[in-house]
Order: sequence, then structure tokens, then C-alpha cells
Amino acid sequence: MKLHFCFADKQDITRAGLMYICQTFDGAEYKSVEDKSEMMEQLKLFPESVVIMDYTLFDINDVEELQILTLRFSNVHWILFSEDLSIDMVHQVIALCPCVSIVLKESPLPEIKESIAFAMQGHRYICQRITEQLLAPSSEQTERVKLTPTETDILKDIALGMTTKEIADKRFSSFHTINTHRKNIFRKLSVNNVHEATKYALRAGLIDSAEYYI
Repeated sequence: MKLHFCFADKQDITRAGLMYICQTFDGAEYKSVEDKSEMMEQLKLFPESVVIMDYTLFDINDVEELQILTLRFSNVHWILFSEDLSIDMVHQVIALCPCVSIVLKESPLPEIKESIAFAMQGHRYICQRITEQLLAPSSEQTERVKLTPTETDILKDIALGMTTKEIADKRFSSFHTINTHRKNIFRKLSVNNVHEATKYALRAGLIDSAEYYI
């Protein structure tokens, strides 16, 4: 029986690593997809695939949309494979998406392989680091959000649809510097993608809805 893997990850180095790992499973076939629509077409062809997705980089807006996908493709098992995920988002995934595993990219290789083996058997897997965060006292999980003036300005630009490169050009900074600010902002806000960051900026009054919808 063929095993079908779908890589929903836009980083070439991650794709290469996943190919290497999946080749260790007998009969494995894999396909990399660029966006959500391509992924859905792939899952129509192979409705029992294992999807390995970088939630923070792929075009999935929120957990509710992920839940809809898991219900539509009920025989697919999903592995969220990202650099960092907010603990609030993890709680939502666990509650709403029982067929979704969670593994951080910093996890050791044996743990990543084990998560794939679990997914192939239809079982959920939560990596050690995420498990430790889930078990941590709530006081360690709830910190008051304190953005620096620079981070606030960059968040506004992100919410208005500017890319990292465009923000770097605007601020006469390097791409790496702005990307670091972006990661810090997402971490502080406990969000995972631009859509969630934009919702925060709207709620906080950093931009108004008229400005957002221009």
C-alpha cells in the first residue's frame, strides 16, 4: 500500500528534510504544494494522505478554517510542523481538531519520525516541548503584551498588508531585522500568522476597519 505525504511548507530546506525523512518509510510518495487550493486538489486525489504543514507560513487563516479542512477531508491526518505556535492556538487545535498532531521544527529527528509514524496509524502526536508548555502553570503562559514603539509601527504595516521586504525598504532596514521584529511581535501577541495579527491590531485600535479594507 502506497503512503501519500503532502508537504504544505514553503521553505525549501524544510521540504528537503521532510523528503529525506519520508523516504525512510516503505512505499512512501510525496508531493509539495504551494498554497491551499493546490493542497485541496492533492487531497481529492489522495484522500488518505498525511499532510505536514507549517501553519505559520501556509495560507490558513485560523484554527476554525483548519477545522473545516479536517472535517472535509476526514481520512487525512495532519501534522502542524512549525517553528513556534502560541499556547492558545494549541489549546484550540486540541479541542477542535482531534486528527491534528503538533510538532515543532526544533524537535529532535526521532521525535519527528515518531510523529509521522503516529499519523500514518491515525493517531495524534504532541511533541515534548508543546506538552511541557501545556503543563506549565498558567502564570507562565499569561504575560502582559508590551510592544516597543518600533514593533507597534511594524505591526501596523503588517496589518495593512505590507510584506516584510516592503516594511524593510520603508524603514531602511534589512529583511532579517524586520523578520526578527515580526517573530517577536507574533510571540508577544500569541498569534501565529498575519490574519491573527491583523485581528489584534483592529481590536487594539492600531488601525481602523476603513483603513484595513482599502
